Amino acid sequence: MLGTIVNTCTIIIGSAFGAMVRSGIGEKYKKVLFDGLGLCCIVLGVNASLPNMAKSEYPVLFILSLAIGGLIGTKLDLAGRLNKLTDPPRPSLKGRELSPFKGELEGVFTGCLLYCIGTFSIVGPVLSALSPTGGMAFNEPANTYLYTNATLDLVTSAVLAASYGRIMLLAAPVLFCWQGMFYAIGYFCGDGMPEPMRVELSIVGGVLILSSGLSILGIKDCKTINLLPSLLVPVVFYLIKMAF
Repeated sequence: MLGTIVNTCTIIIGSAFGAMVRSGIGEKYKKVLFDGLGLCCIVLGVNASLPNMAKSEYPVLFILSLAIGGLIGTKLDLAGRLNKLTDPPRPSLKGRELSPFKGELEGVFTGCLLYCIGTFSIVGPVLSALSPTGGMAFNEPANTYLYTNATLDLVTSAVLAASYGRIMLLAAPVLFCWQGMFYAIGYFCGDGMPEPMRVELSIVGGVLILSSGLSILGIKDCKTINLLPSLLVPVVFYLIKMAF
């Protein structure tokens, strides 16, 4: 669990630093940060999806996941509900019509995807829980994944907060709960997450990160929030498969 705590703290530190220096960054530099962030999301999304597609037991499952999840998200109008939380729209830095608050919430959503989706953030807590000390020692080898993830998240959170502001601190408790869930799975159930499920989650999550990158760059607003239920489809599929 110590690795998860360290990972959460690095996001808080990185976000606080990024928010602190944000006011001193000119608009043209903020635009560069947005563009760089969008490109990074695209690269990370592709990197999360493509390597795992070769390992997939059911190559069409991610397509079904996105289709079913997208339909559910659209039916629930998740993106619309987000819009209702915002002020009247105004032109954003990227030239799109966005209210300031909506842009910030999209930043939190993107940050949560970047922090939570990936091998380090899913497998790391499970390995930590399965270690002899439960991952509560600084020199515990099982925490290596989480320490590596923490280093990456430190930089990522600083860039995100420099772009979106201190609201990015909200992503820290999301990561803690996410990794805490997998820690609990490992602690109480052993290696409770099947590898095929992790593979499918990585594929779908990578597509969502890619979608966020396209939105940040202003190329295409894919309404990524409406696609969020897609992450539940592989979980439900493998739970049903294990039951029978």
